[in-house]
Amino acid sequence: MSETNQIKVVKPFGPSIARVKMSNELVKTLNDYVDNILKDEKKLKELDHGKKLAGNVTQEFRLEKDFILSSGYEKFLSDSVFNWLEISGIKGFKELNIISSWIVRQFENEYNPVHWHGGHISGVGYLKVPNSFGQTIQSNNKVNKNGNLELIYGTKQFLSDSSFPIIPEVGYFYFFPHYMMHTVYPFNGTNEERRSISFNAKIDEKLFNVYGN
Repeated sequence: MSETNQIKVVKPFGPSIARVKMSNELVKTLNDYVDNILKDEKKLKELDHGKKLAGNVTQEFRLEKDFILSSGYEKFLSDSVFNWLEISGIKGFKELNIISSWIVRQFENEYNPVHWHGGHISGVGYLKVPNSFGQTIQSNNKVNKNGNLELIYGTKQFLSDSSFPIIPEVGYFYFFPHYMMHTVYPFNGTNEERRSISFNAKIDEKLFNVYGN
């Protein structure tokens, strides 16, 4: 093939996202924390976050700030955002200011409608996943998105998709801009829990404000 006929495919448009693997130790620390909170009805009531969130799910509650720091979770988020921004060509990141972080406990037939977050940066990671998310009604003809997270941006066009489906895997965390719409589909056929952890945060204003106003 001549040099003039060689093809290099680039994707310069649209926001980037990051996929980062949590350590097994951090996953265990987070799950142990959740399990302990679930045993304390008073604490669980104090941390309830469901009324402020879009999800139609069994339970959503905030993580305590002291735990976010002491568990190593804050460091994981900060280090991941730093690497994501560096790779995306954004230099000078200094501080991640976590607004809030919360647990989502989702069970059969529950879902999270299309929504977006506040702050500058958001993300979600997975702590528990059912062995199966069940089947579609017409299993031979339909793509099975049961239990999936789907990120949505723009509109479907030639050479441009508008959505990105993510199959939850324990230990994997996804980072995306706060404005990116997303949804979580329901699942069926199991009593097992789909447990995720999410956050909203702000970064240095001069980095986020691309217009420089």
